[in-house]
Amino acid sequence: MAYKYIYYNFNTIFIFERVITIIIRKAEYIISAVDPKGYPNHDLVEFAFFGRSNVGKSSVINAIAKRKNLARTSQTPGKTITINFFNINDEFSIVDVPGYGYAKRSDTQIQQFGEMIEKYLNSRENLKVAFLLVDLRHKPTENDVLMANYLKSFPCELKVIATKADKIGKTLIARHVKQLIMTLGVRREDVIVTSSVTNLGIEEIYKVIENHK
Repeated sequence: MAYKYIYYNFNTIFIFERVITIIIRKAEYIISAVDPKGYPNHDLVEFAFFGRSNVGKSSVINAIAKRKNLARTSQTPGKTITINFFNINDEFSIVDVPGYGYAKRSDTQIQQFGEMIEKYLNSRENLKVAFLLVDLRHKPTENDVLMANYLKSFPCELKVIATKADKIGKTLIARHVKQLIMTLGVRREDVIVTSSVTNLGIEEIYKVIENHK
């Protein structure tokens, strides 16, 4: 916990605000799976990360875990084809879900992807929050809208992580966030604006995690 304060007319006005950060003592890969038989048998609460290929999902996960290569980043979109589980501090699990919308996937692969996601969402009672990552620079795609609506049908909480905020001018962020909210049909309080370059928004993600641990 930390306290922020400002000075005004030579008086100190204390503004008490809980600043959430997580000290990462342990961040390790657990297992990769394509169906429930391969999922880890643990009681850790899970936070799953969804998003289209090349949205910056691995970079956000690495920023949360404070590790450079926990989730492997790649210049090749669609490389992740399994659900990857990570253990953080023996307190919670980050789940990296394969990216969607990769044009070079065959119809069979797209169907397998859908079945993989559905099995995961239907079988994990310890899944607390589904984080949907969307590129803030652009209007959410049709696939983003479909995924948001799909995730809303499950009991877990939905939060939207707007990535790559450092790639657009600060004066444009509010406009892009409004466009995202209207397109996906979500509330402003459910959107977290982030940058894995500057770590903008990472503490907001920590707050969500702490509220569900």
